[in-house]
Amino acid sequence: MLALQAAIGALNDVVDAPRDAGHKPGKPIPAGLVSRGQGLAIAVGSALTGVVLSLPAGPGGVAVAVAILAVGALYDLWLKGTAWSWLPFALGIPLLPVFAWTGAGAPLPPAFGLLLPAAFLAGAGLAIGNGLVDVERDSAAGATSIAAHLGRPRAWLVMAVLYAAVAVTAAISELAGTMNGVTFAAVAAPALIIAAGAGLSASPSPARRERGWELQAVGVALLAAGWLATTLAR
Repeated sequence: MLALQAAIGALNDVVDAPRDAGHKPGKPIPAGLVSRGQGLAIAVGSALTGVVLSLPAGPGGVAVAVAILAVGALYDLWLKGTAWSWLPFALGIPLLPVFAWTGAGAPLPPAFGLLLPAAFLAGAGLAIGNGLVDVERDSAAGATSIAAHLGRPRAWLVMAVLYAAVAVTAAISELAGTMNGVTFAAVAAPALIIAAGAGLSASPSPARRERGWELQAVGVALLAAGWLATTLAR
């Protein structure tokens, strides 16, 4: 997974290098630390490494690894800077736990029937939160995003509704089982982190919105881990 994400991130930097030169001079290619050719070599090498490392998991693991790369390339090459930029996030986030299970050689548990749709909503929320970070910078560069397309107030509202739907789904799932202090904390604590991040995303400061998006990402990851742990323990 580290190699797969490195491939997607490196390709993203290669594609964005011309625009980043005027707006994000601290990134590796505009800063002159690597060339675009070297960045592309890192992307290709990392992608091949990720696929090769997935081979012991069998055809299922390789298929999910290739799907992750395809979703990342879909964002980097075509949908980034469009009103559909949220879709790769929404498709990619549910693939992460699937990759873990196929990598372990285990069948997907029934809980995934609820987890994966919630992960789709969480991915869309993360995409909007990420778009809110750069909404002014994207507009200045002539690019767009779902956040720029909706406008900051509406984008924030949609993001908040998506996160609320994820938190409510997780809470209902826990209530359907045995709710106790541990299971309550597994949902409530990450939900509070996500809420704090969403609050920062409403700030007029891009720096504060970036911290908000980082909190959202951490909260979503913790919520997924806690939800899985408590659901599978039943």
